[in-house]
Amino acid sequence: MRAFDVGWKGRIVAAQPIAEKTPEELQEPLLAAMFNHIPFDGWSDKALKAAALDIGTTPEMAELSFPRGAIEALELHLLHADQHLAATLETLDLPSMKIRDRITLAVRTRLEQNTGNREIVRRGLTLLSLPQHLVTGSKILWRTADTMWKAAGDTSTDHNWYTKRATLSAVYSAVLLFWLSDDSEGHAETWAFLDRRIEDVMKIETAKFKMRKASANMPSFSRFLGRLRYPEV
Repeated sequence: MRAFDVGWKGRIVAAQPIAEKTPEELQEPLLAAMFNHIPFDGWSDKALKAAALDIGTTPEMAELSFPRGAIEALELHLLHADQHLAATLETLDLPSMKIRDRITLAVRTRLEQNTGNREIVRRGLTLLSLPQHLVTGSKILWRTADTMWKAAGDTSTDHNWYTKRATLSAVYSAVLLFWLSDDSEGHAETWAFLDRRIEDVMKIETAKFKMRKASANMPSFSRFLGRLRYPEV
C-alpha cells in the first residue's frame, strides 16, 4: 500500500515508493532526513548514509544522489534557503522602505528563517570553512548577498554591483557568526549588532557618493593626457 502526499494545490496524490525514485528524486527526501543526524554527525557522509537508511534506501543510492557527498547536499540546502528568502521578501513591502531598512530586514529575515536550526547552520559553516570548500563557500555567500540586493531593488550594473555585494557579504558573515553565539532574549543583541554594521555600511556609501560627486567636477587626468597626445585643432 502506498503512502499519500499532499500534491500541488493541496490535491491528495499517491506518493511514489522510495524504491521507484531515481537518484535525483531521492535528493529531497535524503536532505530532509539528514537534518535528524547533522547535529550529531555534521554535514558528513555518515549523516547521508544514516538518512538513506531512514527513508528506506541504500547508501549506494544516496551516493548516486549526491556524487560529491555531503557538500553537495549542503549546496542544495543553501540553494533552497536563498530561494525561500527571495520568495519571502517578495511578499513584503520593501519598496516603501529606505534602502538601509530593506537590507536590514533581508538579513534579519534570513536569520529568523533559521531559528531552531542554529546547529545545522553551525555545522554547515564548519564544512565550508575547510580549505577544499572555500571557493564553494564564497560563491554561496555571494549568491545570498545578491539575493538580498535584488530583493532590495538594486539595479546597478557598474562596479557598484560588485562593491555592494562584497560589502553585504562581509556584513552578513559577521552578523551570522554573532547570531550563532547569541543567547539574548529574542536575539536582541544580534539585531543591535546588525544595526551597527548596517550603519557603518551607510557611512561608507555616503562617503563614496560625496567623493563621486566631488570628483565629477574635477579635471580628468586621463582627458588631460589625451589632449597632450592629440591636441585639439
